[in-house]
This record gives sequence, structure tokens and C-alpha cells, in this order.
Amino acid sequence: MLSRILLVCLSLSVNSAASSLSCRWITDGKFRQHSENYLELLDTMANNSTNSTEDDEVKNTFPDHLYSQASKASAEDKLAFTAQVLNETSVLFEEDHSSASWEENTVENFVNVVTQQADELRSCIGSHGHKKKNKKLHMYFQRLSSHFLQRMGHSAEAWELIRGEVKVHLMRANQLVTSATRTN
Repeated sequence: MLSRILLVCLSLSVNSAASSLSCRWITDGKFRQHSENYLELLDTMANNSTNSTEDDEVKNTFPDHLYSQASKASAEDKLAFTAQVLNETSVLFEEDHSSASWEENTVENFVNVVTQQADELRSCIGSHGHKKKNKKLHMYFQRLSSHFLQRMGHSAEAWELIRGEVKVHLMRANQLVTSATRTN
């Protein structure tokens, strides 16, 4: 009987350790710190040479419905969605950005911080984090790459459009993480 009680207690402690609330990365403020860091790096990369027609075209493709769905999901699913946004972002920024007027060091730091944030979030959700990717979110980021970056020749203007779009994604993803920690 005592061993069963011990087993139940151990199981409960393991499950609670895997919850998003007990994730030290989030509760110790590291998530917020890294988020502020990568948003600041994006602002450093800012360049005011956008074409408003193209900018409107990018905004018309923003997947608001995916964020709406994610906001209604479980805490673990919110974290998994956010980790995917971060991964997709880092993949996007590893493309040829030589035409952009950004310092290489700033872009590298941005990609490193975003990648670390994604890795830490995945570790917070443990085995739940290995769910299938959200295909629609993946296709959206693929479209940003092929339709805007490649079509516009990876130009500085294209990268500025992408930078602005990614900033909105990262801010929305941060809101998901905040709501995930409040719901548990």
C-alpha cells in the first residue's frame, strides 16, 4: 500500500514538473528576457524602405485564424505552437539576407536567441512537444520565403517586409505563452 502511495506521489510530481507553469525557463523570467532581446534585435535591423503595396499584400496573408485556434488550445499546445513559430522564424532568417542593410552579427544573434527560445520551450513541454507541426503555419512561412523573398530576389525591401511581419508573429506568440502560464 505504501509503495502505491509513493508511486502516485512520484507520478504527480513528474507530471507537475512537466507542466508549463513549473517550467523554469518561463517562470524565472528567461522567456520574457529573451523575447525582449529578440524584439530589440529586430528593431535594430529596422529599415524604413518598405513598399506599402507589398506590405499590404503581406498583411493580407497573416494567419490570424491560426493564432485564434492556438489561443483556445491547451497550455502545452500553445507552447508547441510558439516553438514552431520560433523555429519557422529562425529558418526564414537563415536565408540569404546579404542584400539587407543589417549587420551580420545582429542577424546571427537574433537567430541564436530565437533558436534558444524554441529549444527551451520544447524542453518545457517534454513529450507533448513532439507533436506534428501545424501544416498551415509551416505553409504560411514557406509562402513568405517563396512568394516574397524569392520573388523579390531577397532584396532589402523584401527583408524589411519579412522583418516587420516576423515581429508581429513574435509578439503574438509571446501573448500565447503568457496566456498558457496564466491558464495552468
